[in-house]
Order: sequence, then C-alpha cells, then structure tokens
Amino acid sequence: MPANQLAPDIPSGLPQDVLAAEQAHLAESRAALTAMRAHAQSLSADAAGDWVSQQILQSLLDQRVAALADHPDTPLFFGRLDRATGDDLPGTLYVGRRHVHDGHSKPLVIDWRAPVSTAFYQASPADPMGVVRRRRFGYHGGQLTAFEDEPLGEGGEIGPSKILTEEIERPRTGPMRDIVATIQPDQDDIVRATLAQTVCVQGAPGTGKTAVGLHRAAYLLFTHRERLARSGVMIVGPNRAFLSYISSVLPALGEVKVDQTTVAGLLGQHAAPEDPLVSAVKGDARMAAVLERALWMHIVKPVEGVVFTKGAYRYRVADHEVREIVASLRGTTRYNPGRAALAQRLAHMVLVRMEQRGESPDDRVQDAVARSKPVKQLVDAVWPKLTPEQVLYRLLSDPAFLARAAAKSGLSPEEQETLGWRKPYRSWKSAKWSAADAALLDELGDLMERTPSLGHLVVDEAQDLSEMQLRALGRRCRNGSATVLGDLAQGTTPWSTSSWEAVLTHLGQQEGEVTELTLGFRVPREVLDYAARLLPSIAPGLAAPRSLRPGAGSLTVRPGGSVAEAAGQALAKEGSIGVIVPDALVGPVSAALAGLPHAVLDPDAEPGGEHRLVIVPATLAKGLEYDHVVVVEPADIVSAEPRGLARLYVVLTRAVTSLTVLHDKALPDQLVA
Repeated sequence: MPANQLAPDIPSGLPQDVLAAEQAHLAESRAALTAMRAHAQSLSADAAGDWVSQQILQSLLDQRVAALADHPDTPLFFGRLDRATGDDLPGTLYVGRRHVHDGHSKPLVIDWRAPVSTAFYQASPADPMGVVRRRRFGYHGGQLTAFEDEPLGEGGEIGPSKILTEEIERPRTGPMRDIVATIQPDQDDIVRATLAQTVCVQGAPGTGKTAVGLHRAAYLLFTHRERLARSGVMIVGPNRAFLSYISSVLPALGEVKVDQTTVAGLLGQHAAPEDPLVSAVKGDARMAAVLERALWMHIVKPVEGVVFTKGAYRYRVADHEVREIVASLRGTTRYNPGRAALAQRLAHMVLVRMEQRGESPDDRVQDAVARSKPVKQLVDAVWPKLTPEQVLYRLLSDPAFLARAAAKSGLSPEEQETLGWRKPYRSWKSAKWSAADAALLDELGDLMERTPSLGHLVVDEAQDLSEMQLRALGRRCRNGSATVLGDLAQGTTPWSTSSWEAVLTHLGQQEGEVTELTLGFRVPREVLDYAARLLPSIAPGLAAPRSLRPGAGSLTVRPGGSVAEAAGQALAKEGSIGVIVPDALVGPVSAALAGLPHAVLDPDAEPGGEHRLVIVPATLAKGLEYDHVVVVEPADIVSAEPRGLARLYVVLTRAVTSLTVLHDKALPDQLVA
C-alpha cells in the first residue's frame, strides 16, 4: 500500500494523526533510552571488591554505556507489528535497532534480533506468523516522515513496499549504513543461522552480502552474548579503507566490542615487494607440508645421553633412552611444548634413578633437573629453540634444505626454484618479508604454539585469499564458526579461488553451507546487466545477477568525455561520487579535477572523509559503493593486471544510482554491444 495510508479495514484515525502518535512514541522511546544510559553511567564498579574485579566491571559498564548511545540521525524503530493475542507479549510491538524499556520495564522497542522480531522480516499473507498488520516507517534525519501498512491476516498479495524501495535507493554519503530496516527474507535466513553453522555467501554485486555478514555478527552477539564475550568475534576485510567504510554498522546496532582488521593486520604488516608468481606458489596449500617438514628437520638424532650430578652421585640417562623419548615426542605435539616435554621427560628419568637409590624427590626437584645445565644443553642440541622467522629464512635461503623439505610435498623443482631468494639476506633478523610470507610465518607459529581460536569470524572478499591465508584464518575459528562472504566473479588476485567448497576446506570448515544471493537491491538493473557482459569471461559458472531496480537512464558510455565535466554533473545531484580510475592515472585525474573539492582514496584512510567527490584507484574499489560512479579508461584497468577483466567487473558494479564510463581507448570486446 502507498506511504501514509492505512489498511482500510483497520480504522486508526487520519494518517497525520497516526503519524503524530507514532512520533510521540518515538519521543517517549528516546527519552527512555536516555534514562537507561544515565542509569548505566550512575553505576559504580567500586563494590566489585579487589582492583582487578573493579577494572573488569568498569570495562563492562563502559561498554554498556557506549552500546546505549543514541543516534539522532536514525530513529530507534523502523517497524511495528500488530499481533493477534494469545501469549504474554503485548499486542503491538515496535521493532528497532536495540531494546528500549521505560522505568517500569515496559518494552517500548524490541530489538530486531529478538525471536519475536523474526515476523517483521519473514511474515507474509501465506504465513502471517500471528501478525495482523506490519507497519513500515519512512524517516529522514531521525524523524518519522511516513508510514505504510501491510495487512497480513487477510491472505491475498501484497505489492512492493514503496518505503522499502525508497530506503534502499536513498542516496548516501560517508560510511556504510546498516540495512536492518530492509533485510529481505533470504538475507534474514542467513543472518539468523545458528552459531555452530559456518555459512558461505556467494553474493553478486549489490545483494548486500557484506551487510548480511555484519548483521549476522550482531545477531550472534545478541543471541550468544556470554559465550562470544569470552571467545570473541572478529571481522576481516580486504583493506583499511574498506574497514573504515563499514566501521559504523555494528556500533549503530549497539555492538561496540567487535575487532575489525585486515589479513595483514592479523598476520603481520609485511609488505616487501614480490613477484605475484612467487606469491602464488607461497600461497599454495602444499606449502603447509613443506613448512611442517622444515620445522621438524631441525630436530637431530641424539648421540649422547645426559648426566646429572647431585652431591657425590651421578645420574645417567643413556643415549638410546634419549632417542626413544625424542622419537615418542616428535610429531605428536607442537614444537615448543614438545621441547619442554623433552626436558621434563629427561628430568623424570633422572628422578627414577634417584628413587632407585632410595631418595624421595618431589616435583620441585624434577623442575630443577629440567632447568639444569646438562639437560638444557642436551635439549638445545637435539631440539633447538627456534622462531618462525629462523625456519622460513633457512627454507628460502638454502636450496638444498628446501629440496629436502619439499621432497614429498608435490612442489616441482621449478616451483622450488621460484621460492628461493635470488640474493639471500644476511640473517633472519635482517630479512624483509612479503605479504605471502606472513601466512607462512603464521603457519610455522601455529606448528610451534597453538593459535587461540575465536568464537566467530567474518571474512569478507574471501575469494581473493590464498589457500595459506585461508588456513591462517581457519586457525582463528577452529573451535568456532565463520561467515564467509565474497563473489567468485570479483576475484582479482592470481590465486583467487574458483570454488567455495575449496575455501571452506582450507578454512577447516568443510561442513559449512554455501548459499547464493543473486537478487540485487543496490545496483540498477541497467548497470548490472552492462557489467554482467563480462561474466562469461571471468566466471562462466555463475548465474547472471538480477536487480530489483530497473534504473532506466542510469548508464552512460561516453567516448572522449571530460572527467571534470562528468564529475561536475554528478556533484549537481544528491549523494556520493566515486571517480574510479586506473591506479596509474590517479595523479593526472586529480590534476584534472583541481577545480573541484575532492579527496583521493588511500588504502589506510577513510573513504573520502568530508568530501562527496572521491578519486578511487581501481585496486581499492572492491566492497565500496557510491551513488554516482565515473569510470575512467576501462581498457587501462583491464591491462594493468592479469585478472583485469575481473577488476573491471568490480569497478563497474560500484554504482547505486548512475554509472558514467569515459574512454578514449577501445572498450573490451565484451562490453561492445
């Protein structure tokens, strides 16, 4: 039904009177939230007892206060459910971003993640889920401006929601907004998947896969608060600019305790330049066997026993006994615990000798023996203390050692030669590591000491991760679950995957469920169809995406056009503007736009800051959206890298309202009608 109009069979007064009543409820809810926050601020941690408990409680109180912050540009609720009675809940429920109650614990707003709120997203005339009427609210600047009713208890069909469509299409500037008011039933199924279930989402451009992943994190935190507070939730994105773009979504939903990082931030900021072909070999999962063998090859066969002297007595552990201990430990434990266990086993053998002599040594004596010089010397000789950097340095600088380590890995001699440094560094301490090396060092680190696991991990743009990077991320959720997001058609690295099942295998989440979102809500159909011409060349196995929005007139392809003119025309419209250019043309295009206030997107900066107009290097466009996009010279974007067509597909699908393509050079054949 159209906005500002009520279902005819539910007389509730004139539309303006109804809207005024709803605005009054919003004002009451805001006042109640302010009171809830003031109450949280008044609480003291002093009664917790000791200092440590006080600090923990104070941290929890600070998080509670932050989570209760109001966002004046967004209303506290976006929907209302009028329910058939028959349970203990009120007949009318307002659904919003967080729970709000008055001073008598009466619920004024129900959190969208609560089970009863499911009906707001899933109820239909065919299955009303106990709902008589669903009301959607339009809003602007935090104020309610319209409402729209959907009678669900009568059967029949309900047409498309005008308010829903307008909210999806609303121009935006700044960071990503939450989509909590516009979640669709298929998206809601993913959001509310159980914590134990790993979900992999193949999502075409504009289908909201990133937002769905973030909302699933918020839902799981709400549903499993205590458990995930202990084990943690982490968001992993492709770069800092992307993380900045999504940074406000979870806080807007009241979730302030979620770590957000990149793969580099997680594994180490290593950025030594490297040939992509070398990085591709290093990223292959076969490297895991090479690294494991390389580590354990550092253990040498004992040729001597150990003699411990105490007073006038000498206690000997024979060389064959040492060999038996080493053999029993090798490969059955991680490297560092195995090293510690070797010292304790040797000490235990010494204590057995002491007991045979009639002594009664205790655990303190065993620890002293384990730390004694003879035992430490033997352990250092047989099971040396190592760092991941030492092992990897030896592997990449010693061809003979690499050949032995790779003997049963399946790496060819040519691949082994590719791995070796042409000019080795002087030592492991002076070595400069690449981004691909970071995953290898992490693998070695886990072979030495077990990597702690999180309760839930959200990985975006997962199609671009190498197998070794996926293994590193999988270690962070080996005792938990994951939400894996991406689009096979947007894979732009030489090691991009062609199978989500392979991704889940390398993550260690083989039982994960793969689901696909193909219906777009953000990118206009005319733009999406144009970009989809590239799909047969870059991802022939994927179904072409569909868009709910026709977007007639949203696409302009202009040979020889002026970028300054196109940017100026976009600035005359409402919303954000992204001028996406080949990386090599960032400087010239910025000079061409000198007369227009603009920013240049940096991988470690916020996407545009205060400027509506942003120049975006093509390699940083992934995951970002702009109301109006100007793409400069597609041919140069394609020729800049091996998977240039996939990069162009990414670039062409960043537009929410309009796309203008400027070119002097011939367009790729796939885009020529």
